Amino acid sequence: MPDQQLPAVSVIMPVLNEERHLRTSVRHILEQEYAGEMEVVIALGPSTDRTDEIAAELVREDARVHTVPNPTGRTPAALNAAIKASRHPIVVRVDGHGMLSPDYIATAVRLMDETGAQNVGGIMHAEGENDWERAVAAAMTSKIGVGNAAFHTGGTAGPAETVYLGVFRREVLERQGGYNEEFIRAQDWELNFRIREAGGLIWFSPELKVSYRPRPDVRALAKQYKNYGRWRRVVARYHQGSINLRYLAAPAAVLAIAAGVVVGAAVTPWGLIVPAGYLAAITAGSVPAGKGLPAGARLQIPVALATMHMSWGFGFLTSPRSLAKKVIASRRPAVRAGE
Repeated sequence: MPDQQLPAVSVIMPVLNEERHLRTSVRHILEQEYAGEMEVVIALGPSTDRTDEIAAELVREDARVHTVPNPTGRTPAALNAAIKASRHPIVVRVDGHGMLSPDYIATAVRLMDETGAQNVGGIMHAEGENDWERAVAAAMTSKIGVGNAAFHTGGTAGPAETVYLGVFRREVLERQGGYNEEFIRAQDWELNFRIREAGGLIWFSPELKVSYRPRPDVRALAKQYKNYGRWRRVVARYHQGSINLRYLAAPAAVLAIAAGVVVGAAVTPWGLIVPAGYLAAITAGSVPAGKGLPAGARLQIPVALATMHMSWGFGFLTSPRSLAKKVIASRRPAVRAGE
């Protein structure tokens, strides 16, 4: 596609307490190898760190950067506010701790043109800056950590149910009414579900890569994965038939380990074979996952794996049915072109 025909792009960023990574994330956007016009719209939640101050500096330093308030702090509300405040025909979603590869936008625009897709996305490439984050990154990019999820581990380009972040045609976002703000998590899945219901194509490509900074400690990682599990159960109730064995592995492990501990403590030590077997499995699985990492990171991979599995499984098992009912009540019908 000749440069003069490149569509203008709006990059939208939902941001909350991102003082550590925001400036670098925005720099990766502004330095994109893309000849088309670009703007960056940062939706600012009620941060308690220096995020707002850094965002104000970025606005002063580059006329392409703008901010919009998001008083609720909720991600889908931030995304909708940023979409409303932006103006270009291609909309690129980026998180405040995501780092785009240099040709990300150019590649996404090319893929949209080639495939006719309404949304394209790629790989969530976790990278750490210290031993703990490197351990989490290894866990998040290994099959023992996340199964066969293509946007974590890579895969063949093709149609997908959902993709990481996403590069959208604005007309599609506006037609579908943006994100459903009841989906505090899994809002990407829900929007992509409506796009697919309306006959649109969601396209995954390993050519697209976003470097992702993992949570900085065990507690933050546990909270993140508990919420993932909690909202995946909501999705399962919202859309029957969307669940598969990969999603049931973590809750099954939680139940089996809990039962093994109870039986081992109250009936027979043989019950402890289950939790012991799990620990042996994640320890063995951490060896290939940690290849090439320093010893301090390799030793923490089993902790990261156990935190992810147990938190996700617990969140899935304890997700209240009332939350799903509230979300189902807010269901938006898919809107086809011309309707």
